Amino acid sequence: MASVALLSAPLLAADDSQIRFEVAPGVTAHARLLGDGNVEAGSNRAKSPQVLPASTDEEGGGTRLGHADYNFDGYQDLDSSATLGQVNESVTVYLYEPASGLFRALAAPEGPEISCEGLWSLTPDPATRTLSSSCRSGPMWYTDLYRYQGEKLYLFRSMRNAFIDTGALAQVLALGAEDDAEILTVWSTWDTAGKRLETAIWNAFDPPMDGAPMPGRSASVVPDKLPLYSTAGDTSTKRYLLKGDRVELLDEADGWLQLRYQNPRYGPVLGWVKLPTSE
Repeated sequence: MASVALLSAPLLAADDSQIRFEVAPGVTAHARLLGDGNVEAGSNRAKSPQVLPASTDEEGGGTRLGHADYNFDGYQDLDSSATLGQVNESVTVYLYEPASGLFRALAAPEGPEISCEGLWSLTPDPATRTLSSSCRSGPMWYTDLYRYQGEKLYLFRSMRNAFIDTGALAQVLALGAEDDAEILTVWSTWDTAGKRLETAIWNAFDPPMDGAPMPGRSASVVPDKLPLYSTAGDTSTKRYLLKGDRVELLDEADGWLQLRYQNPRYGPVLGWVKLPTSE
């Protein structure tokens, strides 16, 4: 992912409570914290400065100012951030509007599938035109990926925990070499209307930024024959995977795993396998 630090540096930054930066060639902007939870911002294209709400910590301060191109339109946008709970960085983004020279707050999408409500440790990736928002809850880090449909920001990909019995998994599927930091999670892709398009099991620390369909964690079949069911919970099937077949892990549900197998003759085949009860 692209780092905000790699973007153009401010023209003037005495400290992080007052900045001046180049929005685009010939356009400059400035911002300063007012000390009351607000930030004053303006540009040389605006008639007067604005007062906007800023991110603050638990004590109502601790705000830092910065800038990056958060909607990939070629103009630098203003941001304010504050650390909450020692590790989570809340970010408020103010998009620059070329027509007026003003800034407007970027509304964070809402919905039950979003892991990090709001915008957190926000990182723009110009290559995929994706915003990555990450937060920590308990021992686990979660990431939401956002994209734009026109001017609307929507949830593009999200993650949830994959509850897989590793002992039972090893009896039917071999994952091969593992990264020591690998934590398997279920990633979902969403359309602009909030409809789930696909799922894939992948590392929590390596979010799939692109690709259609998403790649699933690769594995090989362990037993001589492994029943492949149409849906989770089925009790009979005429389809089987054979020992050594390579598959991708797509989803999990109550002791079942959804797999994708690339059949040399018929193309991708999807199905579910039942994990044995681990003793």
